[in-house]
Amino acid sequence: MLNRKNIVINHLNQYYTIYIFTIILFLTGVIFGAIIVNSMLFEQKENLFFYLERFFLHFLPDNEMASTDLFKNAMLYHIQFLAVLFFLGLAVIGLPIIWVLLFVKGVAIGFTVGFFVSQIGVKGLVLSFSAIAAQNMLIIPIYIIASAFSMIFSFTLLQSIFSKRYKLPVMQVFYRYLIVFVILAIASTVAAGLESIVSFNAMQVMSDYFIKK
Repeated sequence: MLNRKNIVINHLNQYYTIYIFTIILFLTGVIFGAIIVNSMLFEQKENLFFYLERFFLHFLPDNEMASTDLFKNAMLYHIQFLAVLFFLGLAVIGLPIIWVLLFVKGVAIGFTVGFFVSQIGVKGLVLSFSAIAAQNMLIIPIYIIASAFSMIFSFTLLQSIFSKRYKLPVMQVFYRYLIVFVILAIASTVAAGLESIVSFNAMQVMSDYFIKK
């Protein structure tokens, strides 16, 4: 147990700058997403809110079907996203794409929260929190860790190619890289379960109070 703890501590000490960069990049995306909401025209906001209102009125009431479909779609999406990050990490030229994907993920969350707040105020904050909080408390760290590991592996490949003093076998690093992504994929299924059960039911309760009334 102590050995594993030391491995984690040593890893963070060695690569903390990469983790700080990924967190800052994600938060920048969140802020940018909120700014996009403020730059939208009134008609655009009204049209988008109209479609969201239809979703809350017609899609959410079908609890059993919607919850099952949501779990399948969420799990598939998370695993596909992690798979993309995994293969981008294998290609050194994939680094900029990793940054873009993480930034866009932050934009999506910032836009979601910002849009609901702009339309229905504090109620929108509560509604967006109920819709995305449960799964994102788990999935955001998963994406940040996955992005960081993809960057670390890419830098490892660069070092092995251009540095003669870098002696760590690439295949050994690759196996660790693969194991980490398998663990993250398993954790993402838990996030999908939270999204389909906890967040889905919370959205139903909150939408009944904030949207339908």
